[in-house]
Amino acid sequence: MLISSKVNENRYSRQELFAEIGKDGQEKLLDSKVLIVGCGALGASHAEILSRAGVGFLRLVDRDFVEFSNLQRQTLYSEKDARERLPKAIAAKTRIAEINSEIETEAIVADVNHSNIESYLRDIDLVLDGTDNFQIRYLINDAAVKHKKAWIYGAAVSGYGTTMTVFPGKTPCLRCVFEEIPAAGSSPTCDTAGVIQPIITSISAIQTTEALKILTGNFEDLHGSLVQVDIWRNDWRSIKLGAPNGECETCGKENYQFLNAENAEFFTSLCGRDAVQIQPPNASKIDLEKLESSLKNVGRTKLNQYLVRLNVDNYEITVFKDARAIIKGTNDVSVARGLYAKYIGS
Repeated sequence: MLISSKVNENRYSRQELFAEIGKDGQEKLLDSKVLIVGCGALGASHAEILSRAGVGFLRLVDRDFVEFSNLQRQTLYSEKDARERLPKAIAAKTRIAEINSEIETEAIVADVNHSNIESYLRDIDLVLDGTDNFQIRYLINDAAVKHKKAWIYGAAVSGYGTTMTVFPGKTPCLRCVFEEIPAAGSSPTCDTAGVIQPIITSISAIQTTEALKILTGNFEDLHGSLVQVDIWRNDWRSIKLGAPNGECETCGKENYQFLNAENAEFFTSLCGRDAVQIQPPNASKIDLEKLESSLKNVGRTKLNQYLVRLNVDNYEITVFKDARAIIKGTNDVSVARGLYAKYIGS
């Protein structure tokens, strides 16, 4: 949807003076649609940069809610968001409306999985990775290659980050470069190695700059590399990528393994947080007020229009409208399943 920049003619004036974008490029940005998967540190930065740049439509998808530990690096959120445990997608949409009311933002509070990823990216121009795990990145890779959508991978932990741009048919895809998902426990996480804000800003800057190049048609300026940055040691490396691998399961053989998952239900242990996400097999909508009423005598509850939170024993159970739950206080899937069945239903 094209949104006129005449609401404030000076808003993009400095960006239009940048010769590689100019007025024509700005109009292309205003008419562009971008999907950001994950609204954590990287995703929040992506959303802010692209909203200020005037990308006309942003679709933000995130499964989680704001916590105080996020505020050190997730720049769109406030203490108020953390106190209210607002879903990140909702808090991001609210903040973006304050930054740039000219653009359209769609907030989706959901877990990205093989049943919905294709619907999220089908009508967009570009996908930006703001996730924190390889399972979802390989899923994005499958969907983007299948539908011939450009996407930009990015990851950051501690003081180190990496990114690459995938242009289906022209560049290697993620699986060409990383054939298999790294083994569990083989890579550091933000919860085990920490993370500093400057690496988030640096990787997001590279990702969003690549996005601006693609959206304005400056394809010849894409870096064409696997970029690796150690911001603490000031070490920047760029490994040039060759042609796509004809033997790649995804872009060579068109075997979209991650889209064809047969799992009936989804259990995800959340990145060092001592928490498990449970997604029931059948999509459904929960009456949050009714659920909160039924749980009041069980433990301490809190309700807002997006979720219900129950504190019982040593667990915190957060239930969303789509019947998905994040159970904090265990990383044992069987324990989490039992708690879900006990308090929410099987």
